[in-house]
Amino acid sequence: MRTVLITGCSSGIGLDAARHLARAGWRVIATCRRDEDLAARRAEGMLALPLDLSDPDSVAACAREALALGPVDALVNNAAFALPGAVEDLPRDGLRAIFEANLFGTHDLTRRMIPHFRDRGAGRIVNVSSVLGLVGIPWRGAYVATKFALEGLTDVLRIEMEGTGIRVILIQPGPITSRIRANSIPHFERWIDWQASPRAGQYRDSLLRRLYEPGGKDRFELPASAASAVILRALEAPRPRARYRLTRPTTMAEIGRRLLPTAALDWFARRS
Repeated sequence: MRTVLITGCSSGIGLDAARHLARAGWRVIATCRRDEDLAARRAEGMLALPLDLSDPDSVAACAREALALGPVDALVNNAAFALPGAVEDLPRDGLRAIFEANLFGTHDLTRRMIPHFRDRGAGRIVNVSSVLGLVGIPWRGAYVATKFALEGLTDVLRIEMEGTGIRVILIQPGPITSRIRANSIPHFERWIDWQASPRAGQYRDSLLRRLYEPGGKDRFELPASAASAVILRALEAPRPRARYRLTRPTTMAEIGRRLLPTAALDWFARRS
């Protein structure tokens, strides 16, 4: 039985992927930050380990404990959070906090798994990025920055791992049903002093409504199961692609980035 370590399995893509891969016959090691989520994953028959990507000691312990459970065939780096707010209102410590989890912790965990994959002569590293790793949109500067960085790091790692048996793959989803918006509220409230911002009126008219008022699905939004199917394909394909784009906005963003002038891309982003 093949084993996969998946980060961010409390909800959204991570949770659905853990269930989907378990049904497909994988032994799943699911990571979560909260004890209640770990208990829930264990109740579903998964192995579960605590992981806080912002804490180097937690990352080290997770890698060590995962490998103590036996050979690991793949790592799916899914965990991430969002910090909404205008770029000019992002404090240094807030930007540092999101990079600690979304990039530095992910990189740390990946580095700790690579020696194991090297020793085995095989392994898959699947990094879950976003359409926001391709194009930026207003209010999402911090998240966009981490995803752009993740994409660059992943591309270089893929090239450097050639000949090792380790395959490195990007998943680039657009709108997917998840709790990322609701989960971003505590980070917004901690780091963004929107009432002191010159954009306070724009916050009231735009971002606050999107954060706090229940709304319907985003245009082109797909369920998390769509991402899970692509993750499984990336893990099991004999020759996986370097990147898998998911949802129409991701394809449109990639085409637009190649063909359109910056002014046209900015127009698209303002309306996304």
